Amino acid sequence: MKTTSAIPLAIALRLAALAAAAAIAGVCFAVTAAPPGEAGAQQAQQAQQPAPAAGAGEHPTSYMKVDITEDFNTTLARMRAARAGLMQRQRELLAQRYDLANRPSGATMFRGKPVQGGVRVKLPAGASWQRLAELDPAEIRARDLFPAGFLPLPHPNHAEGGMLFPQFHIDEIKRQEQRDLGRFDLDFDLPDHFLPEFPAPIFLTTRSDLGDVSGGKLLTIDNFHAMFNGLLNPKQLEGLRLLLTPFPQQQFNQTEDRRSERPSRGVACLDCHSNGHSNASTHLVGDMRPQIFRHRIDTPTLRGLNVQRLFGSQRALKTVEDFTEFEQRAAYFDGDPVIATKKGVNPLERGSQVHFMAEFQALLDFPPAPKLGIDGKLDPRKASEAELRGQALFFGKAQCASCHAAPYYTDNLMHNLKAERFYKPRMINGMMATADGPIKTFPLRGIKESPPYLHDGRLLTLEDTVEFFNLILETKLSDKEKSDLTAFLRTL
Repeated sequence: MKTTSAIPLAIALRLAALAAAAAIAGVCFAVTAAPPGEAGAQQAQQAQQPAPAAGAGEHPTSYMKVDITEDFNTTLARMRAARAGLMQRQRELLAQRYDLANRPSGATMFRGKPVQGGVRVKLPAGASWQRLAELDPAEIRARDLFPAGFLPLPHPNHAEGGMLFPQFHIDEIKRQEQRDLGRFDLDFDLPDHFLPEFPAPIFLTTRSDLGDVSGGKLLTIDNFHAMFNGLLNPKQLEGLRLLLTPFPQQQFNQTEDRRSERPSRGVACLDCHSNGHSNASTHLVGDMRPQIFRHRIDTPTLRGLNVQRLFGSQRALKTVEDFTEFEQRAAYFDGDPVIATKKGVNPLERGSQVHFMAEFQALLDFPPAPKLGIDGKLDPRKASEAELRGQALFFGKAQCASCHAAPYYTDNLMHNLKAERFYKPRMINGMMATADGPIKTFPLRGIKESPPYLHDGRLLTLEDTVEFFNLILETKLSDKEKSDLTAFLRTL
């Protein structure tokens, strides 16, 4: 089954115009036609569309529909009916791209969850990783040999977008707070075994003597005081309370323009960044228009926030305070302050609220890395030969350290990988896969605890990540070198 196709950019922009017009009408409009055998997904798309799309004179717009005229119960029934078809389409895309089997590597995360192993991205028919790495980017592009799993990953319904949470997080928040983060129109798409462990451990820079202070619990508005009273000062405790307080958001709010069955109190910062880490919840970045060009975003961990100087995968905001204000005033609402006003904007006061929230976030530490010295590099007395060889590759032939410098394995800059050298622009389930542009260099400390990888979560394992960068950077690593490099990454 073929779910992607290369198309000229001019046609893509015309499709963008149609998608934007559908968005104005307040709908979920998927731009790709369903190939044979996808009747269910096609019906789902049709159920998501209202009638009348824009005429030939329409063009992309930056704005969203403000007044919703369709009755909520009609919207609920229409989009709920489309859900199964949309999720089937996404499952087929994932199965085409990846080996999704539960196959642990032998390594574990801090609290014991198995780390998935092996390259999961599927190769084009007749290709091998070694032969592919020998080809010039232009030849890979011309012959359409770039592995599908290395292409940008779309949202399960890219035309609709919005926050999606793993079911385990939805269930625990419902149990503790009686707040429902489930959506009536979509489900989360990636299998649980590729996600971070839950609940995640919590490490504090101020109390490293305690190790994990989570007690194996998910931190919520109901239990934070009992868990952290006596560990934080009053300002930090108040910052934590605000981070756990739900505020209205695009899909979760108290208007009829929502994707929760019942009116919702909203979403908290630590719903995505659960326990100050990540549960791999996803949404679309609010910075881009039209809709088909928006990038899916995998929630990054907040661990080690104190060493970072850029915030947002592509926004390059300079302080976490700026980022917090941006999230609450616009990003929660797809970057549209008019919609924020409609659904319940939360204008936090910088001195006594935003600053308190930032101070708590700056306390979140990386997990222990017992094989690393104080310079962030391996202690030869503790590391294996494979890990030491991997470290030499990281700082040498593999070119990783040109962006990910020790001791925290970030240079606090943005870099453009120019992956589009390897493939032609194409539509994938309503998303235009084209140039990503410059992306923030996230720290690699604790990297095995934070799958999936890359800014949109398209890489499911560290082995996938090594293969991706071996191809993109044209480093031509051998199989043994790739194995050694992966072994080193697991020590960070």
